[in-house]
Amino acid sequence: PSDFCSLMHLVKLDLSKNRLQQLPLDFGRLINLQHLDLLNNRLVTLPVSFAQLKNLKWLDLKDNPLDPVLAKVAGDCLDEKQCKQAAVRVLQHMKAIQSEQDRQRQQKLQAEREMEKKREAEQRAKEAQERELRKREKAEEKERRRREYDAQKAAKQEMEKKTKKETVHTRKPASSSRPPQRPRHKFSWSRSVLRVLLFVLFCILCALAACKLTELQHQPLCVSVNTLYEDVVAALQNHKTLQNMLQHNSK
Repeated sequence: PSDFCSLMHLVKLDLSKNRLQQLPLDFGRLINLQHLDLLNNRLVTLPVSFAQLKNLKWLDLKDNPLDPVLAKVAGDCLDEKQCKQAAVRVLQHMKAIQSEQDRQRQQKLQAEREMEKKREAEQRAKEAQERELRKREKAEEKERRRREYDAQKAAKQEMEKKTKKETVHTRKPASSSRPPQRPRHKFSWSRSVLRVLLFVLFCILCALAACKLTELQHQPLCVSVNTLYEDVVAALQNHKTLQNMLQHNSK
């Protein structure tokens, strides 16, 4: 049974004449086994774990349909010496098989690792190519947009120049036919001054009329106004007389 190999304290084991076709794969767990009799069974090979029976000192494999190589290694167990030699040779043979299997397993693992590294390198190279392609496409798209923007900008500037020229050509006859107009703010300023002067003159005339024609002419203010008016009239008359004299002398 499968749990037979848990009997790790076995030292001597006789399994002869049992028609066994194979031993359990973990038979090597019987590490304290020293004497093993497998005479007259149906064994062809031994499990690789057999190499772990490092304390084995006696082995009999006669009358088994062994693999030719294993049969040659085991030899004949006709006496005590030959059975001891068989144990030593079979252990060495199984250790070599185990080493070869370990080596093949390591080679297989190494090949798998190299294959995995190769796939990873190919994947990285592919990703790098894809990134480079996307980068190139992005740069081309950016350049295309820049060219479109420059073309639109140039067309817009050309349209503005054309519109400006047409506006200038349209406005030139009107500007040449019309006389230059003075700024309106100057007229508005002069009109305001003229209105103020007229208002002041009107006030003066009203005051003179009130002081001459009403009962207010005897008031001190009206007396001063009347006196000022008479002085101004006299001065104007003198000025007119002076102009007449000058005109007469010039003649």
